[in-house]
Amino acid sequence: MPIKIRKAWEISEAEVTPENLFKQRRKFLKTSAAALAGGLAGGMFSNHAFAAWPQAGEMLTGITKSGFNPGEDLTPYEDVTSYNNFYEFGTGKDEPIDNAKNFRPDPWTVEVAGACAKPGAYAFEDLLRPHTLEERIYRHRCVETWSMIVPWTGVALADVIKRLEPTSKARYVAFETLHDPARMPGQRRQVLRWPYVEGLRMDEAMNPLALLSVGLYGRTLPPQNGAPLRLVVPWKYGFKGIKSIVKITFTEHEPPTSWNQAAAREYGFYANVNPAVDHPRWSQARERRIGEFRKRDTLPFNGYGEQVAGLYSGMDLSKFF
Repeated sequence: MPIKIRKAWEISEAEVTPENLFKQRRKFLKTSAAALAGGLAGGMFSNHAFAAWPQAGEMLTGITKSGFNPGEDLTPYEDVTSYNNFYEFGTGKDEPIDNAKNFRPDPWTVEVAGACAKPGAYAFEDLLRPHTLEERIYRHRCVETWSMIVPWTGVALADVIKRLEPTSKARYVAFETLHDPARMPGQRRQVLRWPYVEGLRMDEAMNPLALLSVGLYGRTLPPQNGAPLRLVVPWKYGFKGIKSIVKITFTEHEPPTSWNQAAAREYGFYANVNPAVDHPRWSQARERRIGEFRKRDTLPFNGYGEQVAGLYSGMDLSKFF
């Protein structure tokens, strides 16, 4: 009889907080009658197609609960959606929630380009189908030493990549954010080189932890969190989690990344969480969870070393940071 060995990020059903208690603690997660009346009944991927996509911040349906869960208390929804790094909507942590309130991400098209068999323009819903939406609870670590525990909803990046059939020349995957200063007022200031760009090595992108997210806390992403489509790479610092993606490119060469362009000495391409390597202006050895006063030790690879350390075998992570 086969024996299942539980992964480090998995927890048993017995360890999961009962739903009724969780809903009492997070009243804002209750599904309103209005949301249910808005055409959301049924699985979001029923018959291998999306139902009408809900508006930003509305409830999703048909979500599969996955085993990705560090077993830690979730950061409250209000904090996850009001304390954000999203320079397209302002450089202050409290600015995106206000400056993005009128942003409408519907319709939304993602261009796929480069070394793959299926380039083209995809409605983001079509890009993700026919895969099932799943919820994954991940640690989320920012280079500025704060962290969160977030229940993301999305599809494994590897599943999307396989469907697009990259060629043997595709060694990297590059991502690009919408550039529209009229809708994203932060882009009117040259605090970064717009549009925002990011990238992963192909083996990083194919790691099971990498996620293309369309929601959090069972709801579609609000604009300040990267609606309608963002990247989540939990073993890396948060600036790798590019938001409001409009382009995916498969390329043979290491792509440019926004923060590396802005300050190469401070922000490397890999952005792996490494508490032994300080940022030039502060230590990365400890972090503060949002909502807590005490600090805790920062975990190598944000606690996902068992799953990803092998990707960097033989690399000097003080040099390739």
